[in-house]
Amino acid sequence: MAQVTITVRKNGPLRVEDPNGLVEVVDADGNKYETTGKPAFSLCRCGASTNRPFCDGSHNKIAFQAPDCAIKVG
Repeated sequence: MAQVTITVRKNGPLRVEDPNGLVEVVDADGNKYETTGKPAFSLCRCGASTNRPFCDGSHNKIAFQAPDCAIKVG
């Protein structure tokens, strides 16, 4: 089975690549978003998407600036 990869895009979304189409996205109330069979999708990081939790490209319109890199722990 192929591995799931999540890529943090610079000043953009979290890109989820799941060749098997098995990743589930669930909200705080336990409601599932339809992702069945999708080999890839992007999750909003800026908060401006009208299609949250999925990205709609709004980060470009608002000039979203994310931290430069991940904080290393340990």
